[in-house]
Amino acid sequence: MKFIIKFTVSLILIVLQVSFFACTVKQPMLPDSTLTNAIEKFGSVELAVQNSVKKISENKGLNAFIHIDHDGALKAAVASDNRRKKGKLKGPLDGVLLIAKDNIHVARMPNTAGTPALKAFVPEHDAPVVERLRNAGAIFLGKSNMHELAFGISSYNSAFYENHIGVRNAHDIERMAGGSSGGTAAAIGAGIVLGGLGTDTGGSARIPAALNGIVGFRPTVGRYSQEGVTPISHTRDTIGPMAIDVRSVALLDSVITGENFSEKAAKKEGLRLGVSNDFLKNVEPEIKALWDKTITAFQKAGISIVEINASEIFRLNALIGFPVALYEAGNDMRSYLKKYGIGKNIKQLAAEISSPDVSATYKGLVIPGKLPGPDGLLDGAPIYEAAIKTHRPLLIQEYKKIFKNHNLDALVFPTTPAVAKKADEKSSSLENFVLFIQNTDPGSNAGLPGLTIPMGLAKNNLPAGLEIDGFPGSDSKLLSIGLALEEILMQ
Repeated sequence: MKFIIKFTVSLILIVLQVSFFACTVKQPMLPDSTLTNAIEKFGSVELAVQNSVKKISENKGLNAFIHIDHDGALKAAVASDNRRKKGKLKGPLDGVLLIAKDNIHVARMPNTAGTPALKAFVPEHDAPVVERLRNAGAIFLGKSNMHELAFGISSYNSAFYENHIGVRNAHDIERMAGGSSGGTAAAIGAGIVLGGLGTDTGGSARIPAALNGIVGFRPTVGRYSQEGVTPISHTRDTIGPMAIDVRSVALLDSVITGENFSEKAAKKEGLRLGVSNDFLKNVEPEIKALWDKTITAFQKAGISIVEINASEIFRLNALIGFPVALYEAGNDMRSYLKKYGIGKNIKQLAAEISSPDVSATYKGLVIPGKLPGPDGLLDGAPIYEAAIKTHRPLLIQEYKKIFKNHNLDALVFPTTPAVAKKADEKSSSLENFVLFIQNTDPGSNAGLPGLTIPMGLAKNNLPAGLEIDGFPGSDSKLLSIGLALEEILMQ
């Protein structure tokens, strides 16, 4: 792209900014994707938007959306169609419909984080990740429903829907969608859109993706900007792309990061995947049967399956997960409310929380900075310091040791031990929370990239997911491994 040099500093800066985004979204190694191919199916972006809005109406019982920007999406669709006719697309996502979890800022759309106190908050600017996708031509159809303040795994959120409460599963409307990015997962699983954004602190993109039969990706912490996202934990939070298949997730990742992607980076033959019985505790029999079938299929494809001992990973993780997330949540939320001038303090926010599980967590633990102990509540500060300064570095070191000693390309395990539970008050219980984060939480605390892909259907024809965890910074390699494993599972 050629730019005419202007003789004012402001215009030079504008040119440089445009140049930066052009380099970011127009890359030579972007994967072919169901996301981009979908536009051809409808003949125009405008018709694609109309189809998605129709599907929202047909799937009202999913409770997948908090806000739908019908008019804005149609206006953007017309502009995209005009660019397409002229052969001047903005980038590889021009006309692609996406949704964003309602804790990720999309300019001129409410950002409620699934809680009543933030209903009136409308950000002026896109989060940087959203900005990257929009500069590549993506159209955001709306904001998806979620577990309130992202503090849960069910998305059984009573704040925005009455009677028929909570986000529901795309495969069974009486089941929970998983959380906290339940709305994004349910919308993609139902075919309303083919891709979108969630967030992931301990499994919040991967758990609902697994339960709705789609692909969910947690990048290495720090790979994506966390600006413009309602926080839980700066140590653990990240935006996570979700989509119908791995290629679509890889495309979103390429646009967000500006990195080239090559699916040739990982071939099936010669892959070394670590497995451990520690990840199979509490796994339902039908998921275990799918797991056994999956491992056999990988071995037949020439993949080496390597037994490892992950007991130390789980021991250390128990000392990190709750202390880090619960303790950082208070200060991180206070900073967020102040930074964006929302006009409410954390106590006012907590006073309006609708979901009983989230209300109890905020008022009893997050705001006072307490953590549960064997004999009652304890001061969270020393426990948090030990988690951050001692236990987390040891966990990262343990992962390094396992990857190095066994020469592993990735770890694999069932994403969740169970399929989606019934959607009711019990789905948000502490027991269910601990069960569903069992396998996704350790990698989260170590900052690992994790990818969940559909493993098949288990009991009651409900989806189960296969998680693939890589070493920090190996995101592109992990996505290419996901492509290879996805291909095997689709045969």
